[in-house]
Amino acid sequence: MLIPVILSGGSGTRLWPLSRELYPKQLLALTGEMTLLQQTAARLEKFPEAAPPVVVCNEEHRFLVAEQLRAMEITPTAIILEPTGRNTAPATAVAAIQAMAVDLEALILVLPADHLIKDVNAFGRAVAVGAEFARQGKLVTFGIKPDKPETGYGYIRQGEALAGGKTKRTGKAYAVEQFVEKPDRSTAKKYLESGDYLWNSGMFLFRADTFLHELQMHAPAMVEACQKSFTAATQDLDFLRLDEQAFAACPSDSIDYAVFEKTANAAVVPVDPGWSDIGSWSALWEVSDKDANGNVLAGDVLAIDSSGSYIRAENRLVAAVGIEDLIVVETADAVMVADKKHVQDVKKIVKKLKKENRQEANLHRRVFRPWGHYETMAAGTRYQVKRITVYPGAVLSLQLHHHRAEHWIVVKGTAKITRDNKVFMLSENESTFIPLAIRHRLENPGVIPLELIEVQSGSYLGEDDIVRFSDNYGRAG
Repeated sequence: MLIPVILSGGSGTRLWPLSRELYPKQLLALTGEMTLLQQTAARLEKFPEAAPPVVVCNEEHRFLVAEQLRAMEITPTAIILEPTGRNTAPATAVAAIQAMAVDLEALILVLPADHLIKDVNAFGRAVAVGAEFARQGKLVTFGIKPDKPETGYGYIRQGEALAGGKTKRTGKAYAVEQFVEKPDRSTAKKYLESGDYLWNSGMFLFRADTFLHELQMHAPAMVEACQKSFTAATQDLDFLRLDEQAFAACPSDSIDYAVFEKTANAAVVPVDPGWSDIGSWSALWEVSDKDANGNVLAGDVLAIDSSGSYIRAENRLVAAVGIEDLIVVETADAVMVADKKHVQDVKKIVKKLKKENRQEANLHRRVFRPWGHYETMAAGTRYQVKRITVYPGAVLSLQLHHHRAEHWIVVKGTAKITRDNKVFMLSENESTFIPLAIRHRLENPGVIPLELIEVQSGSYLGEDDIVRFSDNYGRAG
């Protein structure tokens, strides 16, 4: 059985301000109507014999991941929650353990959730080739045929062709002679000219038991920690929550370092599927459709006498005059301008924001929750105004606040309110007041989204001033 594994744990700091820690790039629609996660899941339709995917994600992203898969009518084999990030090797290890619980001889196809593949048919053919060798015990990776001297990717040196394919499929697998770190430009040019090197895609295919056996030889402490965290995992609604203490003891390492650079069983399948890891704004510019001046314009944008630029407007008009080779990205709470040659340094902005404890590193102005979302419209000393949207049938937790009172005004739909022991309904243009330290709950009993304005007032307005008594989504009290 083929069981796809989607790794969805990254934060995509180089695509700030669109990608944030709590709303990272794999959950964004950057290259079409579907998010990158949804595109990755849709790619699996090329493998009708495959089981539903195992998804490994950050605990903070769990409801967004589940909702995006639900929108595609995909019920995953499991959504495994990492209590803390430990890189791709431990994430793949727990997914392999899960896969073997379904089928002891399972093949797992490991796919990052944030990659773009334009030619899905070419990718499907490469997977078919790789599967033949993976069934024979090879650890298969997919190498992208380079078309330029790229310095942002690692490389794989391709060795001799491997014998042993059982069918006459087009394409071959090759021995891996060497994994190479990201090179400088002159070295990358030599790699391209030699024809012996491929970009390291970070996509893999192997038997779950083969991978765990290799990992046991090269990183036994990692296997032990992953097994303990999986054995002690708890089911939480639709999620499998790994044991926090056991997983925290796990060494952090990538699949490449932990296994592929040490094993004698690595194989690489070359493929040219129009691939990109969309690791920077310049990479997104490269894979996007451009106008006659080489600009990529997204949203309400006016560009005059400008060329070679990526300009994105999320909330308001962005006008550009006489610019060249720039990245301009506008969101509700930030504007980022960068030279295309320096986009790798955008992550330095995020690092500085975190150092200064600014929320722009983590959150957008619109914050998503399992019941809907809210957006801060105004804030000042002792007050804050939010627009809240609650999905049909959704229910917020029964809660209270020690430091703030709230005034709710319904602007669309119908609200069911619990306030202490009283339950009542509010319609459009009606309002209610929630005093300090009073238990309350908000529900949407209708079939259309509920929208309301919330005015908060008090000495402290942080989101951590919430005491939960019951919650439909398993969140802590």
